[in-house]
Amino acid sequence: MLFVKPMNKIIYGVFFCTFFLLSCKKNQSEFSEKVKVSLRNVGHQLLLSQKDSTSLVLPVQQLQEDQYKMSFQNNLQIEPSELVTIINNNFKKADLPAKYRVEVKNCASEEIAYSFEMILNEEKSIIPCSGRNLPNSCYVITVRFISEKEIGMNPIYVIVSLLFTILVLVVLWYSKGKTKLSKIQDSETQKLGAFLFYPEQNKLVKQAVEIPLSKKECELLSIFISRPNEIIKREELTKKVWEDNGVFVGRSLDTYISKIRKKIKEDTSIRLTNVHGVGYKLEVD
Repeated sequence: MLFVKPMNKIIYGVFFCTFFLLSCKKNQSEFSEKVKVSLRNVGHQLLLSQKDSTSLVLPVQQLQEDQYKMSFQNNLQIEPSELVTIINNNFKKADLPAKYRVEVKNCASEEIAYSFEMILNEEKSIIPCSGRNLPNSCYVITVRFISEKEIGMNPIYVIVSLLFTILVLVVLWYSKGKTKLSKIQDSETQKLGAFLFYPEQNKLVKQAVEIPLSKKECELLSIFISRPNEIIKREELTKKVWEDNGVFVGRSLDTYISKIRKKIKEDTSIRLTNVHGVGYKLEVD
């Protein structure tokens, strides 16, 4: 029963992690589809702005988790300011992140013909050469979304951090459980001559025969076992066993000592002796 609660926590942690991973995967998939639809619309508007209603926008490709590529069936001419406006308007309608970087590359040379960066504060957005048209040619347009904390907010790093946290918790719970179990095992079983003493269960065991102990007998015996062959004063015994347990009758200690003696008398290697006027001593050979 010791590991029930830690195991439940581990199970809940694994369930939460699995749910989180599935949710992230689903959310990422939905985000990706939204971006692709928005970019296809951007492409169609670019073609329509050149009075081209017949050529196609090729399927949008996802290059990386946050990067997408749009290409066209035929060559086209791109006016930078028009491209900025069309992308910005479509991304706002689709409620996509407002911080992104756009690159227009030449299909043949793969050189960047034009690029710009858009962030929340339009005054800080970098939009160069907005009035200089790109000549009619084959182009691909890539868009990369940039988070506020590029590494910290990346879902991959979030997932890795979460998994690491869960792993640490599991190790801590397991270590704590093992330590607790070890302590309980050490405290539960104590050797007393031919007997095994189980203070947590209030009993002595000798050759598979259980000898029940009362709570007071168990408390007294625990004190004696912790200090073998040592005289323990009557005042100390009564203080430790009866101080917080109600009324103490003068002969109660002697009565319980007598009961313990009867229960351990079969083993002559241990003796509970009376030191007159002082207290008692557990003698162990």
